[in-house]
Amino acid sequence: MKFFIDTANLEQIKEAQALGVLDGVTTNPSLMAKEGITGKNNILKHYVDICTIVDGDVSAEVIATDYEGMIKEGEELAELNEQIVVKIPMTQDGIKACKYFSDKGIKTNVTLVFSAGQALLAAKAGATYVSPFIGRLDDISTDGLNLIDEIRLIYDNYAFETQILAASVRHTMHIVNCAKIGADVMTGPLSSILGLLKHPLTDSGLEQFLADYAKGNK
Repeated sequence: MKFFIDTANLEQIKEAQALGVLDGVTTNPSLMAKEGITGKNNILKHYVDICTIVDGDVSAEVIATDYEGMIKEGEELAELNEQIVVKIPMTQDGIKACKYFSDKGIKTNVTLVFSAGQALLAAKAGATYVSPFIGRLDDISTDGLNLIDEIRLIYDNYAFETQILAASVRHTMHIVNCAKIGADVMTGPLSSILGLLKHPLTDSGLEQFLADYAKGNK
């Protein structure tokens, strides 16, 4: 399972990279705005800065919602760095743009996916990644993990190469459960990744080991 961090915060990206388990980064306009990154040139530069920190894929989202606009923006983003994955919304024009980029060998991430049918369309269009938003489904009392399960079944049935990128991951158990049912990638906050480190028996066990060592080595 690949671990992506969902942020535009460079310090958090550096911390995750230093941990040695980071495979990529996802961003979106909301995350950019949260970090105070505004204006086209500043946003493009920020994507380049992220690419210098990590070795893997960096998803950069188009703002346009029409086909021609997505193509123009996506090609500009793809030229920034070979690590860039063009992030496209799950719409009719988005699927058309995904197919265009796929035919040109440009990596894509189809985002805002909330159904197995949408994921099927994205795979048919040649998407590199498909991003089902499991946390947002949970928010409306719908089982987000079940969607991952459905997509996994469909993709395995037809040997689609599109990778399932579990998005809107909110906590550590989301990661564990996504790993159990075969999500290829997860993207979430740094806290969800660091949460995998924690277990009370690890803490108490280490404390006991150190206490025992101290007793015999005064």
